[in-house]
Amino acid sequence: MSNKTLPLTDALHRYLLDVSLRESDTLRRLREETAQVRLAIMQITPEQGQFMQLLVHLTSAKRCLEIGTYTGYSALCVAQSLGDDGRLICCDINEEWTAIARRYWAEAGVAHKIDLRLAPALETLNALRAQGAAASFDFVFVDADKANYDNYYEHALALLRAGGLMAIDNTLWFGHPADPADMSPDTVAIRALNSKIKQDARVRISMLPIGDGLTLAQKI
Repeated sequence: MSNKTLPLTDALHRYLLDVSLRESDTLRRLREETAQVRLAIMQITPEQGQFMQLLVHLTSAKRCLEIGTYTGYSALCVAQSLGDDGRLICCDINEEWTAIARRYWAEAGVAHKIDLRLAPALETLNALRAQGAAASFDFVFVDADKANYDNYYEHALALLRAGGLMAIDNTLWFGHPADPADMSPDTVAIRALNSKIKQDARVRISMLPIGDGLTLAQKI
């Protein structure tokens, strides 16, 4: 028993991966290639990717949405967990990074499940709603520019069906939201969204100290 989340030392983190991580060879190679890419810190951890795969299975998700794709690791995790009739829409603006993603999606045999839309995410989200996609998604992953997190959250809620699940990345943001002296724009945006979600009666929530902080919000 413990009344506080256990801090992860490097040795304990290595043990966690050794005894629990089931990462496909394709995912591993994508992660290793991404480590050499500019802003590699944006890559989610493999244990978070595996956790997201479990969430997709648990929710029996068929229609998924990702806001912020980078080199495609999280999208590959989700797509590998979808059945043949499952589909994932990915929102991103960077052709260079998503070209890496496309290569690994094709190698893994899941490219047909993924609809990559290269445009500002808010444009894509507005278009989806205009096309009648409200309340039609089972799972949404938010991992894009922090200044727009509140906008992404509201769009995701509108697009999720009742009972659908949203996973929001970076909600602990390297610990910065806990420092009241940190008033940088990204920290302020995340701090505000965290406070908003806690009071939001539209969702059931849990914030997990996995990766850089992952908040789960189930639409009621």
